[in-house]
Amino acid sequence: MGMARFDNYDAEVPVIEAIRGGDRYAFSELVRRHSGWVRGVVFGVLGNRDGVEDVSQQVWTAVWQRIGELREPNRWRPWVYRLARNAAIDAGREWKRRRQRFQTLDAEHANAEPANRREPGPGDARRESGVAEKHRMVLSAVKGLPALYREPFVLRHLSGWTYREIADVMGMPVDSVETRLVRARRLLRESLRDEVK
Repeated sequence: MGMARFDNYDAEVPVIEAIRGGDRYAFSELVRRHSGWVRGVVFGVLGNRDGVEDVSQQVWTAVWQRIGELREPNRWRPWVYRLARNAAIDAGREWKRRRQRFQTLDAEHANAEPANRREPGPGDARRESGVAEKHRMVLSAVKGLPALYREPFVLRHLSGWTYREIADVMGMPVDSVETRLVRARRLLRESLRDEVK
């Protein structure tokens, strides 16, 4: 996910003002510069890469449609963060409802017909490369973090945000961000240690 620096919120204010005036080029520049961390926020909430691109597109559509609601242009980033977080929460709820419906249908289907599916064999896992396996393990461990810890972890380590930036958009003290990141790292180490055993 792309890194972006946000040392100065005011640097994007002219771009935000141009977007408020209907400038599509300015909007595409904002998306280009900041789509990486928006995807990071969505992933941080969902805990799953599936659907991140779709939800991120929904977020940017909402930004374009609702930019007039932004009262303080220099507070654009916390506003986009909230849009991204809320869109991801809504998507997660919808996917959970769909999954429950499909599980019910699958259970009914399984009772009606015997399944003739091939079970993965021990050789299948060995075919994966070591790097791909490590990546999968880390991603799985991050996915397994509670959202409370996953969100700041993704913003810090995948999007490259500072503690202050995370604290600002999440509306909490920097000390709380630091505490959550320490806990996230500890949980990840424990999870990865268990995975390796």
